[in-house]
Amino acid sequence: MIAGSRAARRAIVSAAALGLVLSATTACTAEPSDPYAVDGLPEAALKVMNKELYSHGNWYIAVADLETGEVLIDLNAHRMAEPGSFVKTYSAGAAWLEWGPDHTITTPVKRSGEVTAGTLDGDLVLVGMGDLTMGGRTKDDGTVAFTNLDHNDANFLAGSTLTPQDPLTGLNELAAQVKASGIDVVSGDVVIDDRLFEGELDEQPVTPIIINQNILDVILTPGAPGEPATVGLSPAVSPWTITSTVETVEAGGATEISSPASPRPGELVVSGTIAADSAPQLKVFALADPATFARTAFIEALERAGVAVATDPIAANPEAALAARDIVDALPSVAELESLPLGEEATYVMKISYNRGAQTFACRLAVEYGSSDCDDGMAFAGQIWDEAGLDITGASLIDGSGLNGNYVTPTNALQIQTIMAGRQDAERWKATMPVLGVDGSLFMVETGSPAAGKVFAKTGSLMDGDSFNGRFRLPTKTLGGVMETETGRHLAFTIMVNQGFFPEIEGVLEANDDVGRVAALIQQAF
Repeated sequence: MIAGSRAARRAIVSAAALGLVLSATTACTAEPSDPYAVDGLPEAALKVMNKELYSHGNWYIAVADLETGEVLIDLNAHRMAEPGSFVKTYSAGAAWLEWGPDHTITTPVKRSGEVTAGTLDGDLVLVGMGDLTMGGRTKDDGTVAFTNLDHNDANFLAGSTLTPQDPLTGLNELAAQVKASGIDVVSGDVVIDDRLFEGELDEQPVTPIIINQNILDVILTPGAPGEPATVGLSPAVSPWTITSTVETVEAGGATEISSPASPRPGELVVSGTIAADSAPQLKVFALADPATFARTAFIEALERAGVAVATDPIAANPEAALAARDIVDALPSVAELESLPLGEEATYVMKISYNRGAQTFACRLAVEYGSSDCDDGMAFAGQIWDEAGLDITGASLIDGSGLNGNYVTPTNALQIQTIMAGRQDAERWKATMPVLGVDGSLFMVETGSPAAGKVFAKTGSLMDGDSFNGRFRLPTKTLGGVMETETGRHLAFTIMVNQGFFPEIEGVLEANDDVGRVAALIQQAF
């Protein structure tokens, strides 16, 4: 176990040591059952860390003053552990360093052939450039819209909701521009060019064309007990339909809805029950062929804009018919869509921990450095961070999102925040991170604490099953960022715990609360 106070400065090796290496402490002779003392950690924080749930695991903490560089807490700070989605600070941060928060990308629509009397004797080619939102999450003030429980995780997080924006907004804008360019009829085909980069994450494609984060949203609303639930599909794009056998049960009954399955192309099915007093429930289906989906959605947008298209709208995307990329790039543009600034894209990725969005940053970095292979992106991210002054040997990363297999030291993670805090746009970077008790993945954590609103940090989580014991194992829970302390100090911090065990998968939320509690107590202690 771990115990101690700010006044205590001792480390005692015992059977419950958990392999901790403590700095700013001295070893002394004692009985094996004596506990640790961790300099700088409040007693209340140590009580959280000593919960039985974490008795087989390790804690790793690094805290430093951003202005003086003074190390305030060092607990296993130079040992590597899996950080989970905290890795997004490395991928999003590298993109930030490379291009800056005001950088945008432009998605063009090209035409092959000439326009005569309003008829295009050729094809329209929409060239995917890796725009994360394609206009579908832009608020009236130009900032990104997000919900604290985002639709990307709706199959696992109850209470996930949608933003009010139309996910097809960008395609509608492009279609309107095509019409305004003088094209009334497309005699050829409509093609999505998604060759800019290629990647995969967690068995899902990472592509340069992204419509509604390349997922379909299924919204189920209860009726009266015994009646079927009302079901909706968004965005509504042919040929996709939804068949539901979800039945409404009595108020207070079980709400148990299956994740959408696709027994045949273009068809989704869901089943289960929903309580009569339940809020609408959201489920999602990840698209295996984003280019074909985007092609159909764009053709339908063109038709809404008054542009007739002769080709089959639900045929597979005819990518093989495309000319070489340099030839396509040289074609005249008839429409262009500018992305949100990178700072807003980073906000979306960081606040809700958007895995494929973070990996897309890595893909875009790969392209910037001459590769179409997303797997090369993190190598280029390492070069960027190295040039920025990060000791990159303190991290071992294989993707930009934070799946299993990534490792960092708390000191390295802390160093990232120190580098970013020294930039002129430091406040804008800080604003991308979830805020304790306010928004993003921390909106439910420490809401009543004096630390709420003063801790800005990226979360990270991994959860696996333990079939042997019928429980769930927490490979990691991480929280790292900056905080404004009770006395006005500005600190960078990293808190990690691994190998916690929980009876239910919801234990990941309890771990989120516990790590947030430790951060709040540190914020109050300094």
